[in-house]
Amino acid sequence: MAKINCNFISYTLMRAVDITVVVPSPTFPESAARAEAEDPCTHTPRELYPVLYLLHGTGNNHAAWTAYTNVEMYAEERNIAIVNISAENKAYVLDGEDDFFTFVAEELPDFVTGMFPISKRPEDTYIAGLSMGGYGTLVHGLNHPERYAAMGALSASTKYWRRGDMRPGGVIGADGTAAGFQPKFEPYDLAEKVAGEGRSFPKIYMACGGQDPYMERDLEFRDLLTSLGADMTWDEIAGYGHEWRVWDIE
Repeated sequence: MAKINCNFISYTLMRAVDITVVVPSPTFPESAARAEAEDPCTHTPRELYPVLYLLHGTGNNHAAWTAYTNVEMYAEERNIAIVNISAENKAYVLDGEDDFFTFVAEELPDFVTGMFPISKRPEDTYIAGLSMGGYGTLVHGLNHPERYAAMGALSASTKYWRRGDMRPGGVIGADGTAAGFQPKFEPYDLAEKVAGEGRSFPKIYMACGGQDPYMERDLEFRDLLTSLGADMTWDEIAGYGHEWRVWDIE
């Protein structure tokens, strides 16, 4: 694999942003095998790579997934590119003047597929994340289900906006919702909207540690998706909490 740490100017966020892009490239065993078969290696891709947009959790950044998991090895085994970004603690939505929703939905794929040998095809495009990134995955995957072959929400914050001062949208109102909060950022409303409009869900994978405080809400959301007809896969690991060991396994 080739890992590129990239800094570029975002026209959405109006500042420089950091991303990490992992792209398949020849490994030593592959090079040796091809040499024996008189099939020379090349850094020119034979075709555009599938891509997984992989979202971090609260307090992390673009380097967290490659630092704490074996995601590079898994990506190499599957010949798929990985894209990690730094979304601060903004939950991949519109937070004040920071429009991370548009950045992830529009600008990031525009930049990545323009600069790297990465496919634009929905059948080659995946999105996943942990905790806050699981929330971001649900928001983006359910807003644009036609853009993704599958989505993965690990230990997801399905109602992230209710979490104290880190919620997007600001102050909680008397009705229990965040002031100025938009329905397009509420996973429950989004799931029902997809089903109500007769649109197809991407395949959905959800997982959680058995001791994770998010377990109850994730089970509730899993059941909602199942009731709405989503192609739903669920996994849980007993004895684990909200931790990287779970996310590496999953």
